[in-house]
Formats: sequence, structure tokens, C-alpha cells
Amino acid sequence: MRRRELITLVGGAAITWPLVARAQRSQRKLPLVGAIWPGNASALISLRIREAFERGLREDGYIEGQNIVIEHRYGEGLDEFRKAADELVRLDVDVIMAMGTPAILAAKRATSAIPIVGGAMADPVADGLVASLARPGGNITGNTFIGPELGPKRLQLLREVVPAATRIAVLQHPGVYSERTMQKMLTEIEKTAKESGVELQVFSASGPEDFDAAFEAMLKRRAEALEIFPSPMFYVNYRRLVDLAARQQLPAMYAFREAVEAGGLMSYGADLPDLSRHAAKFVAKILKGPKPGDLPVEQPTKFELVINLKTAKALGLTVPQPLLASADEVIE
Repeated sequence: MRRRELITLVGGAAITWPLVARAQRSQRKLPLVGAIWPGNASALISLRIREAFERGLREDGYIEGQNIVIEHRYGEGLDEFRKAADELVRLDVDVIMAMGTPAILAAKRATSAIPIVGGAMADPVADGLVASLARPGGNITGNTFIGPELGPKRLQLLREVVPAATRIAVLQHPGVYSERTMQKMLTEIEKTAKESGVELQVFSASGPEDFDAAFEAMLKRRAEALEIFPSPMFYVNYRRLVDLAARQQLPAMYAFREAVEAGGLMSYGADLPDLSRHAAKFVAKILKGPKPGDLPVEQPTKFELVINLKTAKALGLTVPQPLLASADEVIE
């Protein structure tokens, strides 16, 4: 085959493919939604947020297998999220729903044409996902759990339970969000720690394989309490974090209630399964016509404080009565 003929053939295929994809989409009897979840298909936490998403779709009249088809994909690292996003793009789904900033970034990398709904985004503007919360532009919208601003509040709540602690550890997942977002999270909590006379000790874990070393380092530096920064990877591995904190008798503050239900001391943050349910509302709207760029990003209006009183007693801590009274849930 001559070079010019080869170029013509390849160019023709590139032009034809989108036309074929659109034709396939128009011939579907049911809308096809792709979903990317942190964790794996058998993990309880993954099932919990997936079920919340499906419940949200049902509330808007979409029932899987009856009038909508959902292709589920799972991942625990950037490579797995990218693979999942690429697979969904090849399937030419009508909408991609991605839970957590790493999965959303993978979906954004894979397509600028297919609408993307992001569930539980950290700082979508700083992370380069949307132009603004009010007018996202592009092909992405969804909701956020407002991560950076909550670190100081969690530190203050933790210190109400362990007021004598002067060395408090922070466990972060480096690179999980943009450099700007990560720096903002650290700057805000460092400012609060300095004002409170607390020595902040920052530790990192890029994956579950780093947990043991991080907690060993906390022990060596005699950390007296711990705040765990938000991360989808920490979320799906919360049981290991709870177990390690318990082993070291380390009072810990989490960003998600599931850790407290499993025996962690306390948590303060948005209800992540509920954010998944609300993400389904965006999917339903987009399937009916609106563009994601015209749908404002939603911010949570309520944050839950959950305290495990049994764990507090095991750690020899007394939770102040006013704090117990303000808690959304106390596990005894």
C-alpha cells in the first residue's frame, strides 16, 4: 500500500469512528452509564456507595436493567482508574460517574466529550476539574465534600477530646489531589496547630503498603493523637487504619463515619454515600438533556460529627458533655 493511501485510510477511520459511535449510541434502547468506584467489587465500602448511587437513580425513575444500563468499574490507584476510564470511553457510555478526585481526573484525561459527574470532589477548581463552582464549563460537574477547609475544624474537635496532646500526627496521601489543594490542606491545619501550641507531625502513605511504616514512625516520634486527611485510598482501607490506631492506643480523627462505626474514635465530614446518591441526580439530569458545564457544582450543607464512646473509654478519654450533645451520632 502506498504511503498516501495509508494516510487516507487512517484519516478516514479517525473521521468515521465518532460517526459510528454516535450511530451505535442512537440505536441503543436504554441509556448506558459508566461508573468508576474506589476499591473493589466485593468491598463493603464500595458496595455501600454504589448502592447509594443506584438508590439515587431509582428516586429519579431510573432502575438498572429496566430503563438504564450501568457498567461498573473499580480501582485503587491511578493506573487502575485510567484503565477503567479508557474502557468506559471505548464503550461510548452516555455519562461517566466517577467517585473521588483521582477517578474523576482519570475520566477527564480519557474524554472531553462524554459528560462526567464527579462525586465527592475535593477542590474541583484548584484541581483543574471545573472553571468555577457556579459555572463548571466543559464536561464535568458533580458535588464536593470541601476537603481543605475542614482540617482545622477536625483538629479542634480532636483536641476537645485529647486536650493534653501537644504532638499530633497528620497522615496524608501525597499527590491524591493537586499540589495547590494539598498545600492548602496543610497550610490551614498548620496555622491552627501553631495557634493552639501543638506540634504537628506530618506523615505520608501513598498506598496501604505504607501504613505500617507510617504508624511506626508516629510511634517513634511519640505522637499523642492523629488526624487522617481525606483520600479515597484511606476511605476504602479504613479498617486497617482503625486497627493500626487501636494497636498504638492512638486517638484518631477521621473524615468519614465508617471508620468510627468500625471502632475509630471520631469523625467529622460529609456523608459520602449520600454524596454518591446526590451524584445520581446529576446523571439523571444529564440524561434528560442539560449539559454538565451548565449545572453548578453542589457543596454539602451538613457535616456529621460521629463519636465512638466505647473507643473513648478504652483509650481512657472523657468526651466533654457539650461535645457529646452536639454530635450527630454517639456509638456506645
